[in-house]
Amino acid sequence: MRKLAAGNWKMNGTSADIPQLEALANDHHAASVDVVICGPATLLTRMAATGLSVGGEDCHPAPSGAHTGDISAPMLADAGATHVITGHSERRTDHGETDADVTAKTTAGWAANLHVILCIGETEAQYRAGDTLDVLTTQMDGSIPDAATAQNTTIAYEPVWAIGTGLTPTPQEIADVHAALRAYLTDRFGDEGAQMRLLYGGSVKASNAADIFALDNVDGALVGGASLKAADFSPIVTALENS
Repeated sequence: MRKLAAGNWKMNGTSADIPQLEALANDHHAASVDVVICGPATLLTRMAATGLSVGGEDCHPAPSGAHTGDISAPMLADAGATHVITGHSERRTDHGETDADVTAKTTAGWAANLHVILCIGETEAQYRAGDTLDVLTTQMDGSIPDAATAQNTTIAYEPVWAIGTGLTPTPQEIADVHAALRAYLTDRFGDEGAQMRLLYGGSVKASNAADIFALDNVDGALVGGASLKAADFSPIVTALENS
């Protein structure tokens, strides 16, 4: 499985930002790693036209229906998406999404032939209390459907307290968590779990990317703010290619 550099634009991006993707596509048209930008639904078709792989930031569990304002996985695929994010901490917190919701959305993504980037992560209070692994295990138990494979799912570990704060765990902390996640996935899913990609996310930037990517069981990154500009995201992709 190729390593993955994924960007999450969150509630950012208009037509004026498409040149950033064109520049990124030009810089990495022959990348040795997968590059995916998950952007707002309003831009997906135009984003896909740049030649980059694109994804949705969320999807509704149902393929269609009376859900005003929501976006279904088939709609994302129709717009040109190949990926979708589920379980992001901002969805879990801001919209009260449960592990069961994440499971349903993940299954919906698969049904639309989308590769799911499924997010897990602990809050600062949970981290300070030493509960990180217990929280992550509970989230994986409840969020990852039994049909997960290396082909349809990537797990992104994003400590909530590190997202957009400029704070990051130490390299040893990241390595320890990713080793535990790999052990969990291998125990639960066997060879598929051993091959499933594990991304780190949370204030990843050009200055720390190489050190993070040098760690065992880190197969790429899910990047927020630093993915909005080609000049910021391109060095991260390069660091992953060189890891």
